[in-house]
Amino acid sequence: MMLLKLLSVRHWQKDEVKVFSLTDRGVLGDRIERLGIPVIALGMPRGRPSFSGLFRLSRLLRQSRPCLVQCWMYHGNLVGGLAARLGRSRAIVWGIRNSALDANRSRGTTLWTIKVGATLSALIPQKIVCCSEVARLDHETMGYRADKMVVIPNGFDLAAFRPDPTARVAVRRELGLPEDALLIGLVARHDPQKDHQNFIEATRLVALKHENIRFVLCGDGIDWSNAQLECWIKSTGIKNRFFLLRRRDDVPRITAALDIASCTSSYGEAFPNVLGEAMACEVPCVTTNVGDSAFIVGDTGIVVPARNPQALADAWATLVEAGADHRQRLGKAARDRVRQEFELGSVASRYQTLYEQVLGAPPTSKVGLQ
Repeated sequence: MMLLKLLSVRHWQKDEVKVFSLTDRGVLGDRIERLGIPVIALGMPRGRPSFSGLFRLSRLLRQSRPCLVQCWMYHGNLVGGLAARLGRSRAIVWGIRNSALDANRSRGTTLWTIKVGATLSALIPQKIVCCSEVARLDHETMGYRADKMVVIPNGFDLAAFRPDPTARVAVRRELGLPEDALLIGLVARHDPQKDHQNFIEATRLVALKHENIRFVLCGDGIDWSNAQLECWIKSTGIKNRFFLLRRRDDVPRITAALDIASCTSSYGEAFPNVLGEAMACEVPCVTTNVGDSAFIVGDTGIVVPARNPQALADAWATLVEAGADHRQRLGKAARDRVRQEFELGSVASRYQTLYEQVLGAPPTSKVGLQ
């Protein structure tokens, strides 16, 4: 999503930028192409880089001759970096989007890729962009070259994510709820890292005291056909208070309708987009203390330990009981914080400055974003 946002900041000409996907076009390929930027899918098996894909990418890079290749995430760093070297690209920037992963819950190929990346970080990239300070420190500990790492946070479009009173009314009407229903939400794909179980266990605890609360979840894999998710929800005894909305194309609208937004991740997060998006919508956040989450929300929300449903429920209850006026004040302060620290245009300018530094002069030819 941050790659898409970065590409959307300015109108790129078709010969200025190309995006190469190691696997398929994914859910964002069409959206990127609507910006006028071609997306080339290499068709590698997910999680398993192939030599044929590597050499195909190096051939494509040799043909397009980008002045700079920006790699994105672990497998992109490894395959894109090697291909760029083979394709004789002279400027390569890596991108790290995670903090430390859980070795027991992460794929072995991903952990192997991280270790190889740590070794090759001394040889391939000129710079390594980390999206959070915690990500930088974690990867320095893993062996990535500290002198090459720079932190550029995620950025947020304040025009796309904004307060929207009409969304509040419309979403409640869509869900068949009264206008005064209090919504607590989690926007996240179904993945162990996101720890939906923590969120669901906390709902039972807070629902005992507050009858008016309803819980909204959306993202890939978030629907009633998900047996694991349904089992957790049924165990709470309040299944009728949950709304599972699948993956949505109107996330700004759903987010703006919430009273409280949540991030319940237990590991691996570096800079959760859902926090900045909710804050931009003037929605106060309760988040687990992963990655740079505490820094992101500052004093505009509440930070709790990971994997602690009671602490999460207590934080929700604190914001509920503080009343609508208090939540509104926190929300306004949250949007101001995003404007000052994480506004998309200023974040994109930091990438541009970095690219100019790597190139030694303002770029005048094509920039490849891997």
